[in-house]
Amino acid sequence: MKTDVTPGVRRLGVAALALVSLAGAGCRQGMYNQAKERPLAQSEFYRDGLASRIPPAGTVARGWLREDRVLHTGIGPDGKFVAELPAAVPFDKALLARGRQRFDVFCSPCHGRQGNGQGMIVQRGFKQAASFHVDRLRAQPLGYFFDVMTNGFGEMSSYASQIPAEDRWAIAAYVRTLQFSRNAPFAELADADRAALDKAAAAPAAAPTPEAHP
Repeated sequence: MKTDVTPGVRRLGVAALALVSLAGAGCRQGMYNQAKERPLAQSEFYRDGLASRIPPAGTVARGWLREDRVLHTGIGPDGKFVAELPAAVPFDKALLARGRQRFDVFCSPCHGRQGNGQGMIVQRGFKQAASFHVDRLRAQPLGYFFDVMTNGFGEMSSYASQIPAEDRWAIAAYVRTLQFSRNAPFAELADADRAALDKAAAAPAAAPTPEAHP
């Protein structure tokens, strides 16, 4: 069944559609062209002629308040690097697992996954990275490693913009774990680990395999 629309109804529909379109465009243009000053533009409104205003003293960008000084600097009230994790970063297996994952992503290319300074880019000819197992770094407090990641050191640039503070602490904790893995007192090992070490020490050295000749 075919229904005919009268010319009057058709014209009314077109007019209504046009009004809706104009209203939408007018709203958009009204917001776009509203009275405002563009950044770094010249302004006649302010006495100094600048549209961009200097923030009031003490202004802090959202998310950058950083009231916890230890969490964001690694430095304690005495002005020295802290030896332990901040209270806001609880120590558990999840923290070490996160630290290992972030270490493998950001640190291992230079320092190696074992922290021995033999990362892939070092193996390919770049400058030798520091080994975490030298006495100088084994003696450093935990906050020192956080500070190096935050501000950089020597050839290493800052990672503060790439790694959140909590993850930097997780990496620092994992670095301490790597150091402990090479210097753990035998008496502090679990019984199963001590037995495995005794078994490995008692096993005869494997005979060299003869080279195959073509």
